Amino acid sequence: MTSPAFTLSPLNPADRSPLYRQLAGQLAQDIRAGRYRVDQALPSERTLVESLGVSRVTARKAIDELVAQGLVQRRHGAGNFIAPRLEQTLSRLTGFTEELRQRGYAPTSTWLARDIRAASAQECQQLALSPPAQVASLERLRRADGVPMALEFSVLPVAALPQPEALEGSLYAHLAATGQAPVRAVQHIRALNADARTAQRLEVPLATALLWVTRTAYLASGQPVEHTVSYCRSDYYDLMLRSRPEQLKLFVCGARCVDE
Repeated sequence: MTSPAFTLSPLNPADRSPLYRQLAGQLAQDIRAGRYRVDQALPSERTLVESLGVSRVTARKAIDELVAQGLVQRRHGAGNFIAPRLEQTLSRLTGFTEELRQRGYAPTSTWLARDIRAASAQECQQLALSPPAQVASLERLRRADGVPMALEFSVLPVAALPQPEALEGSLYAHLAATGQAPVRAVQHIRALNADARTAQRLEVPLATALLWVTRTAYLASGQPVEHTVSYCRSDYYDLMLRSRPEQLKLFVCGARCVDE
């Protein structure tokens, strides 16, 4: 399939912001809008200079800005390319598989573990279970077009997933098919650095910044049906919250974002 060509609009002379930021903003807006394909080559510095009449320094700084935002990847000796990204909207409840398919990626999972085991005291609290209790435990590496995107650990009440080893595709599709689809979720988000084990599985350097996301999903009755901890690659993964002002609950202290 032929990649769409980049359309470069003249920069606004009335805009008093630095030219490199104007250029970076124009390209970033088009990239985020999905107008260009993943792995498509970005126009070279020379093309930007000749097309827009900007200096080589301006073109280079604009590309630097896109690289810093994770929208563009530099490949030594090859050029600059549109980076794969997954932007997951927090204001609606969808699973990883559904979100990827909606955005045109091919989702795959590598199962690292899935079994029934005794719940910890913390898991009993998270799922509102009375100890001693058992949980269905899932551990998997999530990929988009073959790229490791997230390392995910989930626990569910055994009643919701009595045979975890039989689960193959989307967890949320399975829950919906069995009449146990969650209707809301509370998510906490913070940044952390990858330890050796997580870095190896996500194929990133040790201490790389990751997004650490926990989610507790609830049935209409208010019963928790899933608790998941995800370690997401921040160079490929965006989490967005779209909400009306009266719906937005943002706790700055402790860096928690709660979406209900």
